Amino acid sequence: MKIVITDAKTVTKGDIDLSVLTQFGEVIPYPLTAQSQLIERIGDADAVLCNKSQITREVMEACPNLRYIGLFATGYNNIDVVAAREHGITVCNAGSYSTASVAQQVVAFILHYTTNVAGYDRFVQDGNWMQSETFSPFVFDMSELEGKTIGIFGFGSIGKAVAKIANAFGMRVIVTTRTQRECDQKDYKIEYVPFETLLAESDFISVHCPLTKETTGIFDATAFSQMKKSCFFVNTSRGAVLDEKALAEAVKNKTIAGAGIDVLSVEPMQKDCPLIEVDGITITPHVAWAPYETRKRLLGIVCDNIQCYIEGNPKNVVS
Repeated sequence: MKIVITDAKTVTKGDIDLSVLTQFGEVIPYPLTAQSQLIERIGDADAVLCNKSQITREVMEACPNLRYIGLFATGYNNIDVVAAREHGITVCNAGSYSTASVAQQVVAFILHYTTNVAGYDRFVQDGNWMQSETFSPFVFDMSELEGKTIGIFGFGSIGKAVAKIANAFGMRVIVTTRTQRECDQKDYKIEYVPFETLLAESDFISVHCPLTKETTGIFDATAFSQMKKSCFFVNTSRGAVLDEKALAEAVKNKTIAGAGIDVLSVEPMQKDCPLIEVDGITITPHVAWAPYETRKRLLGIVCDNIQCYIEGNPKNVVS
């Protein structure tokens, strides 16, 4: 096979060895590829591997040899799957590779908010502890997680991992999801609740749903107005599930207590992003999935997908 990687830089900074893919044929990696360069670079390739490159109908029709698209991602909204199906192109994604790391990031946001470790460290480094009248200066508010309620919106593998950690902290876990399974209630201490209840009763809300027509913008001004003033909102799913202007206003006006955000509707962040420099909103640059172990696991899934495709038994097929 002739395999083109269009955006290798989104997977490795040199620490993940992509040469393992040469077992499947000739591999041509590009660090990044502009949309205008895709057709030229894919050319007569049999397969393309990508993360965020937009493989459109136009691209597929201009690359007649293309028979396989492998994603370094779970989401596949950057691929025209209808056109792929019509052209006999198999599209395979990589699911569940980032479950542990994203759940870890969710908890990191929550602990960052409840413990104020960074704030206290700065307080000490600035020499303020040396000037303190007491051995324990109560400079920043702190709170325990035990007994608090976390609302999880979407209960796939990541939502379940967050629930497991929350259970260990002694938190009450409530869940809003399309599919309610009795077995999940046995494996995790959770309560299924309507969306309105999740908004009203949660001390923390963590979003773990796919981006669909139904979930786009579901966390809007109305949703934020129904949350507790003490609620801390976390989004590590897709940026467009929330109205960013509404979130910024909700935090500025103290409608909710704050937020931890790893994804935006437009990435990289633009200068006019309404969330930038809002006191109370912590932002990381879409790195919840990016630990070394996670990216190494991702490459393993991509390789396995290609091997199964070659053997005639493709897996993780989305088209």
